[in-house]
Amino acid sequence: MKLEVKRLPRIFLLLIPLAGCAVGPDYVRRDPVVPATWANAAGANAVSRSEDISRWWQRLNDPLLSELVEEALRNSPDMRSARARLTEVRARLDLADAGLYPALKGSLSGNRSKGSAVTGSGSTSELYNAGFDASWELDVFGARRRAIEAADADAGATLANLHDTQVSLSAEVALNYAQLRSYQARLQISRDNLAAQSETLQITDWRAQAGLVTTLEVEQARSNLMQTRAAIPALNTGLTKAENRLAVLLGKFPAALHDRLSPPLELPALPEEIALGIPADTLRQRPDVQAAERKVAAETARIGQATAERYPSFSLSGSLGWKAFTYGALGTADSLTRSVTASIAQTIFDGGAASSRIRAQNAVQEQALIAWEKAVLTALEDVENSLAAYANSRERQEALQVAATSARNAAELAKQRYQSGLIDFQSVLDTERSLLSSEDSLAGARMDELSALIGLYKALGGGWQDSDRTDDKSSEGGKP
Repeated sequence: MKLEVKRLPRIFLLLIPLAGCAVGPDYVRRDPVVPATWANAAGANAVSRSEDISRWWQRLNDPLLSELVEEALRNSPDMRSARARLTEVRARLDLADAGLYPALKGSLSGNRSKGSAVTGSGSTSELYNAGFDASWELDVFGARRRAIEAADADAGATLANLHDTQVSLSAEVALNYAQLRSYQARLQISRDNLAAQSETLQITDWRAQAGLVTTLEVEQARSNLMQTRAAIPALNTGLTKAENRLAVLLGKFPAALHDRLSPPLELPALPEEIALGIPADTLRQRPDVQAAERKVAAETARIGQATAERYPSFSLSGSLGWKAFTYGALGTADSLTRSVTASIAQTIFDGGAASSRIRAQNAVQEQALIAWEKAVLTALEDVENSLAAYANSRERQEALQVAATSARNAAELAKQRYQSGLIDFQSVLDTERSLLSSEDSLAGARMDELSALIGLYKALGGGWQDSDRTDDKSSEGGKP
């Protein structure tokens, strides 16, 4: 149904104050119910103190690692894609905001025509038009404002997703860097053991030539040596993969970082203690939880959008222009034309479509709420698991440190006693194998401990900076 009346614009002026209301539910941010403390904090040597973990990798005191993470955050394809997505969503927010304002168009045209001399006078005529057209749909029931709220919340969720990309990216760079240093350490362990086993083979060969042992011992020593040598290619493969992965994470060609990474360095040193805030602090820090909360806000606003479709729409349009048969007369008072149109539109029957859309949107909003609740539980689970993994990896590393020291001493004593003829060669083989296994396990345990710490910082939501909120319209949680 459409109504057009000349004097209706005066009535429309009375509707403008009503544009301050918006149908549908207002979004209210809710605080999740969480434990007061972390169950596994004690074993991880964590203290209950909140600290800035936006650049947690700097606490590892490895300048090269810090350089790599910062480069990745600037140049990674994942980060560039996330920034482009944020630019798109913010543009869509501006587009939704533009719908609140009138649209104004200008036009200018000229026409010259000549009639047929056979059917008419054959005369030439000219017609010139110039003017402006304006249209405005009044947002009386808040459909457009709810759309802006939804777009604003979507922008907030996209910003949080960008922050989540930063969190994941910084952790992945640190983890691959740690793997690279661990492979370098394990390669050095294998080479050191290879050198020691080569010496053992040489001693055994001399004793065999002297008739003190049989060739059995020589072949056993050679087998032990070759098994150690066979492990080196696999370690080199792992080292190359970690190096290439780091290059790609930084947006570079594989092997582009070889010169920077090839000098072996120790694994980054672990901090003496970890500052661990309360669970509520972590939920505020976790970008995935923030994104899920913003999605709830967006879907709540869309309920209002769907509800507004059940109410009438009001629009105004008008034009002001000039029309004349000559260009010189265009713009004079006599050539002035104007019109104003007011319209009211209301759906009379739609078979229940509007109600169905509202019910469907309510269900979508409920799904978003459940997803937020799940994100909260997942965040708590991640932190508890990471705390347990870090605590257990520390305990395992300490035990393997003692084991490796004892294995080193045992191997040296066995070699000395074998040279003196006090023990058989099998004892030497056993101690050399035990030494290689213990030292390799210790290197792996150090890597596991560092990986657990990286996982903990990731679970805490560390790795994104407030500077990314610059020029953001949605970082404060929208406008319910």
